[in-house]
Amino acid sequence: DRYGRHRVGLIIGTSTSSIGRTEEAYRHLDSDSQLAPAYLQPRVHNAHSPSDFLAYKHGIDGPTMTISTACSSSAKVFASAARWLNQGLVDAVLVGGVDTLCMSVIHGFNSLELTAPEPCKPFDRQRRGISIGEAAAFALLERTTDRPVAWLHGYGESTDAYHMSHPHPDGLGAEMAMTQAMRMAGVDAKHIDGINLHGTASQANDRIEAAVLQKLFTKQTLASSTKGWTGHTLGAAGSVEAIIAINALQTGFFPGTMNLEQTDPEIHFPISQENSDGSFKYVMSNSFGFGGNNCSLLFGANE
Repeated sequence: DRYGRHRVGLIIGTSTSSIGRTEEAYRHLDSDSQLAPAYLQPRVHNAHSPSDFLAYKHGIDGPTMTISTACSSSAKVFASAARWLNQGLVDAVLVGGVDTLCMSVIHGFNSLELTAPEPCKPFDRQRRGISIGEAAAFALLERTTDRPVAWLHGYGESTDAYHMSHPHPDGLGAEMAMTQAMRMAGVDAKHIDGINLHGTASQANDRIEAAVLQKLFTKQTLASSTKGWTGHTLGAAGSVEAIIAINALQTGFFPGTMNLEQTDPEIHFPISQENSDGSFKYVMSNSFGFGGNNCSLLFGANE
């Protein structure tokens, strides 16, 4: 109503997209090993299907894009949307992340020996892997508003391409994403009040992310993982956790790391176990994906 449907864009991040429907289609092949009529859905069996559906559902006629960079997918949507707005391509962008459980992902992470047999325990000395979750989360980005919920002050993206599934041992890509976000915002690390960590509860990820925190931030910065609350929602995690960060700016509630009982002795940066209440001006959200696809978002409170 404010901008016109051609001036509103849409960017969705996902990793599973509609794979579950495709798996179901292959389980119901006909006698000639062809897709049954009910599954002849070319607009469903592709990675762009969530964006295609949402654009149709909401009558959006502006540019539409799907980002699939593993677990950083729906953090990167904020960065891409900001670029669209800054270039004047659109006046508003609906962004978000959507992922649903499917057997390809469940078996895939299990084959990598990354799934925990119990609820995940980020940064804990007895952590044994991730808990896979599913979610959908959305936000509306506009160039200017009278009273925004929060400001996206900066973002940082990197692709270190160190390994298909293992983060760079020195966290070079993660460090690059975080420092880029702060540099864009013009905010020093000592002014970051809280960080929603990627913190998946895998052995390597937690140890490496904590080492980067120790290098960049002071111990006054609250840092926690919310994967114990939500599970690892994969392609939706970036948007889910961005909204948790924005909520901290709005409400002053910063969630602790659920299921963290005793921090790994190899981790020397303080990880928040308990929930905190306070006044937050800047909160960062980290999302790091397979292949070294990293993204950090820096949000600021509306003043």
